[in-house]
Amino acid sequence: MKAVSQLPDSFREIYAIDLQKDKKLSLLVNGLAILIGVLLAVPMHFVVSIGTLFDMSQGVGAYFLRFGVLLVTIIAYMVLHELVHGAAMKLCGTKRVKYGFTGQYAFAGSEDYYDKASYIFIALAPVVLWGVVLLIVQCFVPVSWFWVVYLVQITNLSGAAGDYFVTLRFSRLPKDILVRDYGVSMCVYSCVKEEK
Repeated sequence: MKAVSQLPDSFREIYAIDLQKDKKLSLLVNGLAILIGVLLAVPMHFVVSIGTLFDMSQGVGAYFLRFGVLLVTIIAYMVLHELVHGAAMKLCGTKRVKYGFTGQYAFAGSEDYYDKASYIFIALAPVVLWGVVLLIVQCFVPVSWFWVVYLVQITNLSGAAGDYFVTLRFSRLPKDILVRDYGVSMCVYSCVKEEK
């Protein structure tokens, strides 16, 4: 897996995504995120009641501590999610990763081009890494802290809706594609054969 800084001459743009400008696609991705969140939260409530999150039997201090930790870990998770995208880009050979926040989306982007396998690796790296880490933590926290960790896991799994979308969409494109990810917009290029 290797990033390239120059687009080969024979490559042309075949597909583009801009989650900031394409409101219909943005609604689809955000709707998918909400659906995933609901599908994760509702069944789990019947395994470990969400009421444990609001339990005050350990005192008011413990109650507010849980919510404080939840808020801080969700914010930290969002930063860590993008840092993992950036680390994956670096593993693929990118020299400079650009990070930002648009008000709607946090992002990691680059001026480089990635082949299909590299880009899918970059897209899914955070959800896989943090999914495993959070699953392990969930197994060891007391019941009163389960939903704190699980809500971060829900944020992980549902917040990656855009990553799932591009993975599914790009996996259906030709094998030779190169993807340039600016952050919230992506351009996909493929080799255009010259007609004789």
